[in-house]
Amino acid sequence: MTRKADFTEEEWDTILEGPPAAGLVVSLAERGGTFREAFSIAKAYTEARKQHGASQLLDEITAAKPEVDRSHHASPEDMKSHSLEKLRNAVGVLRQRAQSEEVEDYRGFVVGLAERVAAAKGDEPASTPEQQAIDEVRAAVGSA
Repeated sequence: MTRKADFTEEEWDTILEGPPAAGLVVSLAERGGTFREAFSIAKAYTEARKQHGASQLLDEITAAKPEVDRSHHASPEDMKSHSLEKLRNAVGVLRQRAQSEEVEDYRGFVVGLAERVAAAKGDEPASTPEQQAIDEVRAAVGSA
């Protein structure tokens, strides 16, 4: 089992930044509903914590408070690109240090979080821009 202690502080920060970055990508797909979307990110963490023990790595990730990148970017597109890069970097770190099933658990958590954010506005199914954002998240983490 891979744990926080198996990563450098910088690597761990990269891993922690991934899930909220996925939520941000989806929330940028359409305007409005930011509060509900932020709440849905927190709810995804809460629900993942209820599955405590299924993955030591996910337990430690979801024990941390999700923090969305608040750095300034030139445009929403720039912020989206930055967020997708964070996701790719996080999975890259995990591939180097974690077991393959732990990488898959992380990917599943990230994609599930993105889908939850899309559903936060009550769109059933996700709107076309939101679905495209989910697909981009899925591609960034290498999930089919």
